[in-house]
Formats: sequence, structure tokens, C-alpha cells
Amino acid sequence: MKNQRVDGLLVSISKDTFKFDHFEKLNSFNIPVVFFDRIPPFRNVHYVASSLESATVKALNYLLKRGHRSIGMINGPKTLYASEERKEGYKQAITFNRLKFDPSLVINCDLTEQGTLDAAEKFLNHKRKPTAIVAFNDYVALFLIKYFKKLNVINSFDILSYANLPIISYLDHPPVASVEQYPYLQGQKAVNILLDLIQRPNAENQAYYHTIVDADLIINDTNE
Repeated sequence: MKNQRVDGLLVSISKDTFKFDHFEKLNSFNIPVVFFDRIPPFRNVHYVASSLESATVKALNYLLKRGHRSIGMINGPKTLYASEERKEGYKQAITFNRLKFDPSLVINCDLTEQGTLDAAEKFLNHKRKPTAIVAFNDYVALFLIKYFKKLNVINSFDILSYANLPIISYLDHPPVASVEQYPYLQGQKAVNILLDLIQRPNAENQAYYHTIVDADLIINDTNE
């Protein structure tokens, strides 16, 4: 990036990112970096992210309102800050509603189809078999729906997901609700921040941009 003389970078870290030294090198070259969506767990970076923790609280409260008391979560890798946010929101909602938090109902996976199926099997054999499952994103939800349909148990679970991709509206068993994270707005705000950093490269006492885009819970259940 230095040799190509890029003016700045927009970065959404991968699920396998756990080292960030290379981004520090960019700082030493005065190349500004703005993280968006999947962000590192640091305060001294510029970022735009979704309010995943509070959105997860909304999601869990919705499932609890529907009568569920054993709720599973297929979370992402522990290396992702977004996974920790989801877990914290889950714990908040459970404890606020005076239920006991069971860590075995939150399963981390690599977000692949096989990883999702392995998590699903653990739930099917769990002593507190969940009646609702929160999936890390719509792709994980799709893997889950496909598998449960194959086993003919799809009607035994309410599935809730993140991302709210348009494709879920075409499913015969869509997630009952999905967290809308407004990726377009995140991208727009991230670019505006990066352009500001590029235009003011030597601004003194530059505070870090920490921008949170409020997420919404979109209800897909047509009966509500």
C-alpha cells in the first residue's frame, strides 16, 4: 500500500484476523485507516460500527416475548469483537429477565456450513434443547434452516439472524426476525471520515472517530 501511494484505507477485518501489527505500520507511513463493520477491539483507531450489543438485547427480548426460555446462539470466532458484543447482549437480556445464563448455549464456530452444522448438533443433543436460535448472520441462518429442513425439525425452532439480506424474503421458512445493520450507511460514514483524515493529515490532537450506527430489529413473522 505504501509503494502504491494509497491515500487511505477502509478495512473490515476478517474472521481470522487476530494480529494488527501491519496496521500499525501504516500509521508510521501516515496512511490513515478507518475500520468499519468488523472492527478491532481497540480504542485508538477510527471506526464505524453497528450497535450489536444493544441490538442483541432487542433480539433476545423479542424471543423471550414469544415465550422462549431456552435460547441458543451460534456465535462467530472468539477473535471477532463482534462475537463478544453479541455474547454480551445475550447475557444482558437473559440476566435482566431473571433467567440463568448458560454459557453452553452460546457456541462459537468458524461460520462455515460444517461449523454451523456441528453447532446445530450440539443444540439438538443439549440437555436444555433450545426452542430458538440466534444465528451470527443470515448465511449461518441459511445453513441452519437447510439442515433443520433436512431433519424435518424446522418447525421446532424460531431462528433469528443478523444482516437482514434481501434473499431471506424468498425463503419458505425465513428467520422470524433479523438485525438490520445498515451496511450502506456504515460505508458512507466510513468514507466521509477517511476523506476528512486525508484532507487534514497534520491536524493536531486529532481525536479518534468512533461512530456507531444504530441497528434495528426487523420482524419477518407475517403473523405479527
